[in-house]
Amino acid sequence: MSERAAPITSTEEQHDDHEPAADEPPATDGEAGSETTPTPVTTGAEAVVRALENAGVEYAFGVQGGAIMPVYDALYDSDIYHITMAHEQGAAHAADAYGIVSGEPGICLATSGPGATNLVTGIADADMDSDPMLALTGQVPTEFVGNDAFQETDTVGVTTPVTKDNTFSADADRVGTDVSEAFALAREGRPGPTLVDLPKDVTNADTDREPDEPRVPDTYEVQERADPETVAAAAERIENANRPALLLGGGVIKGEASDVCREFAIEHEIPVITTMPAIGAFPEDHELAMEMAGMHGTGYANMAITHCDTLIAIGTRFDDRLTGGIETFAPDAEVIHVDIDPAEISKNIHADYPLVGDAGTVVEQLAEAVESSPQATKWRAQCQQWKSDYSMAYEAPEDEPVRPEFVVEALDEATSDRAIVTTGVGQHQMWACQYWTFTEPRTWVSSHGLGTMGYGLPAAIGARVAADDDQEVVCIDGDGSFLMTLQGLSVAVREDLDITVAVLNNEYIGMVRQWQDAFFEGRHSASDYGWMPEFDKLAEAFGAEGFRIDDYDEVADTIADAIAYDGPSVIDVHIDPQANVYPMVPSGGDNGQFALTEDQL
Repeated sequence: MSERAAPITSTEEQHDDHEPAADEPPATDGEAGSETTPTPVTTGAEAVVRALENAGVEYAFGVQGGAIMPVYDALYDSDIYHITMAHEQGAAHAADAYGIVSGEPGICLATSGPGATNLVTGIADADMDSDPMLALTGQVPTEFVGNDAFQETDTVGVTTPVTKDNTFSADADRVGTDVSEAFALAREGRPGPTLVDLPKDVTNADTDREPDEPRVPDTYEVQERADPETVAAAAERIENANRPALLLGGGVIKGEASDVCREFAIEHEIPVITTMPAIGAFPEDHELAMEMAGMHGTGYANMAITHCDTLIAIGTRFDDRLTGGIETFAPDAEVIHVDIDPAEISKNIHADYPLVGDAGTVVEQLAEAVESSPQATKWRAQCQQWKSDYSMAYEAPEDEPVRPEFVVEALDEATSDRAIVTTGVGQHQMWACQYWTFTEPRTWVSSHGLGTMGYGLPAAIGARVAADDDQEVVCIDGDGSFLMTLQGLSVAVREDLDITVAVLNNEYIGMVRQWQDAFFEGRHSASDYGWMPEFDKLAEAFGAEGFRIDDYDEVADTIADAIAYDGPSVIDVHIDPQANVYPMVPSGGDNGQFALTEDQL
């Protein structure tokens, strides 16, 4: 954040005129050099806020409303900086992205009824991608629960299937500890979203109970180390492999295992493939990098998976967009599967060597057990040949409409290696995966399992808040995705957030159009917009800076100007409306039979 507007606390009554720096929360009395005793908790709402403070929470994203109002009143006196979003879905996505970038649970708040239900898409998104997030929802007073009261919804019932843990907090003496436990559960083991539903009478009720520190219940256990005998057997398999491949999943980044995985791969010279959530776990400019596999993965990554004889898969759930048809996925490989969640082992792909445990810990176990590197010189040469045979090159004639791949590469060139990229979902998301060179973890922020259009802009807000000052935040969006949550521009302007949004505008729901051309005889049912607003002028109406690109000779300078602008900017990039994403593996297809053009599908 470059500069912030006033927090919830009344500036005139309780703060001086100094605005805090972008990467620090508003100053506390304790920072002035004297120890202070926290004001005693007197209500359930104050216990909720104290629990967040005890957890080290600095930011929260939400939308105010009747049933959650006591909690917001307690936030008035807190140093937690609240960012009022334009829609609750945006609050959930912002909190989700904050958690991805920071590694700590993002916090979102909403009132009962529509406030809570508007969070559901964002909660489900975080659940599918195992992102740490805590949602706090207001609820009608307990005496009205079940009576169809105004803005009543069974929030626990609605969200239980898409949360890691879910609590209806019915006791003011317990509510703070409920929040503390939910925070701890969101980040421990396999991360995920948790939710605490807060009836208004509970948050209004008197209590003097201080919440416990954030810790998981005694009944919650996580296995850190894998079975030593299975580790030894897996290590022997790696030593004897002729065609080994390392497949890194999102759990590598969430488990802070990127460094140890990089060291293991480089030491033993094993080609590295990533899933989409693991982008950045291994530097894509390294010669061992095969980049992303799956439906729109690189041809060389898919060839490596298809022909390897030993697949070391770490922190991946083997979803269908990665595997294609189960029966054709890594058909010649013995699979070593490392995952902290035993439920993922052999759920989709059979594990010959099941290793349940923390990603970093188990890779360290493997590193100690592997005594000699596999003899795979010919295999590495083959992988390099595939990279040459199936390169991601493209043509960009100057007399034709701007290619989206060119724009993504130009954005990458104009920013640092630590720049954070957020996206919506669709063709633009795949072009961002394919043509931006990622070298660091926690710099790729997108919706993977749920595939949520509209994720990009609110995610950029959350990422900007969590990012370091010297990290650029670029949202690569599609026109269809951007339309779904563009009201978030009001938040970016109000909070003076330095983000750059590049809208790849083709006046289609592009991925749907591509599938309709390939599989539905070109019948463009409800995918052809035919008209779009002028996003650059729309940005200016919000108070952001607007830019437009129509030709190749405008790309470099316009991008440079947009990134240099100190605040939110939007580039309306008019791209070739017929541009498609390739390579492509049809749904349920064989990864080794990817298409490079439509006539190969």
